[in-house]
Amino acid sequence: MKDLVLVIDVISAVGLIGLILLQQGKGADIGAAFGSGASQTLFGSRGSANFLTRTTAILATVFFLSNLGLAWLYAQHATTPASVTKSVITEQPAKVETPTLPAEVPAAPKAPEVPK
Repeated sequence: MKDLVLVIDVISAVGLIGLILLQQGKGADIGAAFGSGASQTLFGSRGSANFLTRTTAILATVFFLSNLGLAWLYAQHATTPASVTKSVITEQPAKVETPTLPAEVPAAPKAPEVPK
Protein backbone atom coordinates (compact mmCIF):
# COMPACT_ATOMS: atom_id res chain seq x y z
CA MET A 1 0.00 0.00 0.00
CA LYS A 2 2.84 2.37 0.89
CA ASP A 3 4.55 1.69 -2.42
CA LEU A 4 1.43 2.50 -4.43
CA VAL A 5 0.87 5.79 -2.61
CA LEU A 6 4.56 6.63 -2.98
CA VAL A 7 4.44 6.02 -6.75
CA ILE A 8 1.32 8.21 -7.05
CA ASP A 9 3.11 10.91 -5.03
CA VAL A 10 6.20 10.88 -7.25
CA ILE A 11 4.20 10.86 -10.49
CA SER A 12 2.04 13.76 -9.33
CA ALA A 13 5.12 15.72 -8.23
CA VAL A 14 6.81 15.27 -11.61
CA GLY A 15 3.55 16.17 -13.38
CA LEU A 16 3.20 19.31 -11.29
CA ILE A 17 6.73 20.39 -12.14
CA GLY A 18 6.09 19.87 -15.84
CA LEU A 19 2.75 21.68 -15.85
CA ILE A 20 4.06 24.63 -13.90
CA LEU A 21 6.97 25.02 -16.31
CA LEU A 22 4.58 24.90 -19.30
CA GLN A 23 2.40 27.75 -18.09
CA GLN A 24 2.99 31.30 -19.19
CA GLY A 25 3.54 34.07 -16.74
CA LYS A 26 1.31 37.14 -16.69
CA GLY A 27 4.02 39.21 -18.33
CA ALA A 28 4.16 36.90 -21.38
CA ASP A 29 1.02 38.48 -22.88
CA ILE A 30 2.89 41.70 -23.68
CA GLY A 31 5.32 39.81 -25.90
CA ALA A 32 2.42 38.32 -27.84
CA ALA A 33 0.94 41.77 -28.41
CA PHE A 34 4.06 42.96 -30.23
CA GLY A 35 4.12 40.09 -32.71
CA SER A 36 6.35 37.49 -31.10
CA GLY A 37 4.07 34.75 -32.41
CA ALA A 38 3.71 33.01 -29.06
CA SER A 39 0.03 33.84 -28.78
CA GLN A 40 -1.13 31.01 -31.08
CA THR A 41 0.29 27.97 -29.33
CA LEU A 42 -0.97 24.41 -29.16
CA PHE A 43 -4.13 25.29 -27.21
CA GLY A 44 -4.93 28.65 -28.83
CA SER A 45 -4.47 32.14 -27.45
CA ARG A 46 -6.40 31.65 -24.17
CA GLY A 47 -7.49 28.03 -24.37
CA SER A 48 -4.40 26.70 -22.64
CA ALA A 49 -4.90 28.77 -19.51
CA ASN A 50 -8.04 26.97 -18.39
CA PHE A 51 -6.79 23.49 -19.30
CA LEU A 52 -3.38 23.91 -17.66
CA THR A 53 -4.69 25.61 -14.53
CA ARG A 54 -7.39 22.97 -13.99
CA THR A 55 -4.90 20.13 -14.54
CA THR A 56 -2.43 21.79 -12.18
CA ALA A 57 -5.11 22.14 -9.51
CA ILE A 58 -6.10 18.47 -9.88
CA LEU A 59 -2.49 17.28 -9.68
CA ALA A 60 -1.83 19.53 -6.70
CA THR A 61 -4.81 18.00 -4.90
CA VAL A 62 -3.60 14.48 -5.70
CA PHE A 63 -0.10 15.41 -4.51
CA PHE A 64 -1.30 16.83 -1.18
CA LEU A 65 -3.65 13.90 -0.55
CA SER A 66 -0.94 11.36 -1.31
CA ASN A 67 1.42 13.15 1.07
CA LEU A 68 -1.21 13.06 3.80
CA GLY A 69 -1.80 9.38 3.07
CA LEU A 70 1.92 8.62 3.31
CA ALA A 71 2.17 10.47 6.60
CA TRP A 72 -0.77 8.53 7.99
CA LEU A 73 0.58 5.16 6.74
CA TYR A 74 4.03 5.72 8.19
CA ALA A 75 2.57 6.98 11.48
CA GLN A 76 0.63 3.71 11.89
CA HIS A 77 3.84 1.68 11.98
CA ALA A 78 5.64 3.97 14.39
CA THR A 79 3.50 3.19 17.45
CA THR A 80 6.43 3.18 19.86
CA PRO A 81 9.04 5.87 19.46
CA ALA A 82 12.40 4.28 18.96
CA SER A 83 15.67 5.97 19.66
CA VAL A 84 18.58 5.44 17.35
CA THR A 85 21.08 5.53 20.17
CA LYS A 86 19.25 2.86 22.16
CA SER A 87 19.22 0.45 19.24
CA VAL A 88 23.00 0.51 18.87
CA ILE A 89 24.63 -2.50 20.48
CA THR A 90 27.75 -1.55 22.37
CA GLU A 91 30.48 -4.12 22.63
CA GLN A 92 32.29 -4.54 25.89
CA PRO A 93 36.06 -4.89 25.66
CA ALA A 94 37.28 -8.42 26.17
CA LYS A 95 38.99 -9.25 29.43
CA VAL A 96 42.71 -9.42 28.96
CA GLU A 97 44.53 -11.85 31.19
CA THR A 98 48.06 -10.82 32.02
CA PRO A 99 50.49 -13.70 31.91
CA THR A 100 52.12 -14.51 35.23
CA LEU A 101 55.79 -15.20 35.46
CA PRO A 102 56.88 -18.55 36.85
CA ALA A 103 58.10 -18.52 40.45
CA GLU A 104 61.67 -19.47 39.57
CA VAL A 105 63.20 -17.61 36.73
CA PRO A 106 66.23 -19.42 35.37
CA ALA A 107 69.35 -17.32 35.28
CA ALA A 108 70.58 -16.25 31.91
CA PRO A 109 73.63 -18.19 30.74
CA LYS A 110 76.90 -16.38 30.96
CA ALA A 111 78.44 -15.23 27.75
CA PRO A 112 81.66 -17.00 26.82
CA GLU A 113 84.75 -15.02 27.53
CA VAL A 114 86.48 -13.68 24.50
CA PRO A 115 90.26 -13.83 24.62
CA LYS A 116 92.01 -10.53 24.25
